[in-house]
Amino acid sequence: MNSQLNLKHLHYFWLIAREGSIAKASELLDLTPQTLSGQLSNLENHIGQPLFRRENRSLKLTEKGQWVFHYAEQIFALTEEMQAGLKDFERKGPLKLNVGISASIHKLIAYQLLEPLTQLERPLNLRCHSGQIDTLVRGLKKQEYDLVLTDQLPDDYSTWSMTAHTLLTTPLGLFATPEKVHQLQAGFPRSLQGEPLLATSFSTPYFQDLMLWFQKQGVTPNLVAEIDDSALIKVFGSQGKGIFAAPHAIGDEVCRQYGVEELAVIEGVEDTLLALTRTPDPQHLGVRELLRAWTYG
Repeated sequence: MNSQLNLKHLHYFWLIAREGSIAKASELLDLTPQTLSGQLSNLENHIGQPLFRRENRSLKLTEKGQWVFHYAEQIFALTEEMQAGLKDFERKGPLKLNVGISASIHKLIAYQLLEPLTQLERPLNLRCHSGQIDTLVRGLKKQEYDLVLTDQLPDDYSTWSMTAHTLLTTPLGLFATPEKVHQLQAGFPRSLQGEPLLATSFSTPYFQDLMLWFQKQGVTPNLVAEIDDSALIKVFGSQGKGIFAAPHAIGDEVCRQYGVEELAVIEGVEDTLLALTRTPDPQHLGVRELLRAWTYG
């Protein structure tokens, strides 16, 4: 192996691995697939081992390829972050911050997490997009977002080169219409037996903990709907369609906005809010301020 690693070849390899094929990477780079394949061969010759294997007409990383890709992810995440930062220094307008927000996060708590950004001295152009966690993580990797707010990690999180920062942990509260809360307070929690329950998402980490809590209380509520939009589930709950869970940290605001009441705080069942970033120490001023406010401050 030669002493010098060609970073251009490494970048080509990283794009091929990220896009899943030489053809897709060649479109991004405006190179012919033949040229890109040759550059990949140069890198493999330098390393001394193949980085991909062909499987059902697609490219799969070898064990050595996965190892190299892990480092390439960190190298080029930092490079892209630096390039974005340089553009911000050149701009005279507001600082741009693109945030992906998991659909399962309650919008009130998303606002609470983002509120410190309003304290920045520099004007901020904030763009928020709500979606499913796997889609948002892919967007983060492609630098479509500067960070992602979520209450759950993707199933294959260990294979993604990114950092999860814990921002806030809060117990869950159960909410319902005032009439329903008054009815259920007597004999709680046994009064929950057979009551209609609205779930934000069956896949959220706290949902299984909540169901285990019900089991320990010896009650089985009636799961009537799974609604992966945190605002819509509150509307259903406010119309008397069922009990729903929400972070206790925003309980007062949930009650005020939706005309519901908090039936109980479920100690031991918690919702943890996370910020996902491409690098452990992001340099974007907005991301740094958010992390400082919730994790460093």
